[in-house]
Amino acid sequence: MKQPATQRDLDQREICLLQIQINNSCIKLEQGDITESAADAIVNAANSDLILGAGVAGAIRNKGGPSIQEECDRIGPCPVGNAAITYAGKLNARFVIHAVGPRWGEGNEIEKLRNATLNSLQRAEEKGLTSIAFPAVSTGIFGFPVELAAETLLKAAIQYLSRKTGIKTVTFTLFDGVSFNVFKDKLTFIKKEEI
Repeated sequence: MKQPATQRDLDQREICLLQIQINNSCIKLEQGDITESAADAIVNAANSDLILGAGVAGAIRNKGGPSIQEECDRIGPCPVGNAAITYAGKLNARFVIHAVGPRWGEGNEIEKLRNATLNSLQRAEEKGLTSIAFPAVSTGIFGFPVELAAETLLKAAIQYLSRKTGIKTVTFTLFDGVSFNVFKDKLTFIKKEEI
């Protein structure tokens, strides 16, 4: 069983600047390193072969240890728009959910990213988890525009939390300030329009 995050762990992450309530759940935004998250599960921006290469996946591999990749090798491949779950190795989280987002330009990208988000939440629900942290899936080397990814990821999370669910907290943990501000602006706009 993982130990709870210490005050030092919490101090290393930025304060949550925006949170919205949806039924008995909430969506939070924070800037920081997702590998330091104390959520039940963190989401990896995965490729369909579940190879933990660069970006978020590389950070997860480096901090979580080789057992995560070994488990991915037994599970993979995973189709675009789907998600697989593994244990989290040495990370604070208990599980890593590998969301296979689309590459920009491959076609039907918004629907694929939406499905990857919904399937990630479903994997968490299947394990009885109550908290999950997402990065900006597909926005790195996959080239998905951050503004469009933010809108797609946030709307999918809102859709999922709008029904009866055991998930209490969905956090979007953005590594850089630019992505954080884009997500903050999108969530503020969505909150005004839809909630």
